[in-house]
Amino acid sequence: MSIPFDSSSAQKRLETFWQLAASFGMERNAYHNYLNEIVSDRYALINGLQLLRDELQFAAASKTDINVCGADLSLPSVVTTLAYTNCGDRIHQGEATKRYRDVVASRFATLSEIGELKLEAFFPAGGGTDNGATLAHVTVAHQIDESLRRRLYAGNPESMVLVAIDLKTHVGRLREDGQRVYGKTRESPWREPRAACGAIADALSHYHPHNLIHRRIRDDLGEKNFQFLSTQKIYTEEGVDITLAVASAIVAIRGIRNTSMALTQEMDERGLAHLTASTTVNRPSRDDLVIYLARATVFQGKVHIQSLGSKAELYGGKLVDYAGERRLQLTYDNHDINNLPIEEISYQIHASGL
Repeated sequence: MSIPFDSSSAQKRLETFWQLAASFGMERNAYHNYLNEIVSDRYALINGLQLLRDELQFAAASKTDINVCGADLSLPSVVTTLAYTNCGDRIHQGEATKRYRDVVASRFATLSEIGELKLEAFFPAGGGTDNGATLAHVTVAHQIDESLRRRLYAGNPESMVLVAIDLKTHVGRLREDGQRVYGKTRESPWREPRAACGAIADALSHYHPHNLIHRRIRDDLGEKNFQFLSTQKIYTEEGVDITLAVASAIVAIRGIRNTSMALTQEMDERGLAHLTASTTVNRPSRDDLVIYLARATVFQGKVHIQSLGSKAELYGGKLVDYAGERRLQLTYDNHDINNLPIEEISYQIHASGL
């Protein structure tokens, strides 16, 4: 028989989480964003709980000797799962993606019984999400089966599940004729420039209603943003065209909202979700940079979202000195980038019935 959920400790951890500083909109190296934004935040949400992410920890019911690996579920515990999205463009599968697996996935993704990482991985053209509801459903449905859920919930009143989802888009960056250009990259220094993200760039410049990817990206952006970004340009204070960087950011930010709302229909009273959105900046023959865009939580009837924003006309940018070079800092509606407002949305909790 299950014990009623005691959410008091989880609520305190959530309050601590939302007091943590976050820096949005700036090109930084992948390690900085993955460690200082994603990993540290995620650990804050589960600090003090027994972390269950190895299939061997769930082996107590096995009829073989492997059952000795089973975790003690009388301890306050959390079962984690991790999903991420990434544009399928081959330029976007390199260093930053490898570091994501090394730094983030290695800590929160499930491990198979032979020690392999088991991530929910989705590669929609343009990044973001093919469909937030499908992403939410698949991620939650694969996490934990009914018998394990019963044992987990019966073990300790504070035990819970964590659903971690990281949405990523990308944009190219290079220099042409001495000018910085966003929206293009090269396969190598001796190759010709080409669009990145090609799916987003093509949807904005050559939209075709029969192209399913174009239609999805238009929907991801929202009609008003699509009309604005396909007919107007957004520049930094220095005159650098960042239209495609903003478009990539909005696809990820709207994706985090859609997926967060979908998770309210998938998780029960012991479910906690932590979502992030970021854009990878692809640079030929150099390590990619990452722009952190948004974070969100879903728990106990409340969705909280903190992000740069989703209205294209409110974006701007500037180049700032950082780590010995000029980095892009996106701006939004004159907000303090280090103290963005947190939106709260209420939802009806779905009881597990256990």
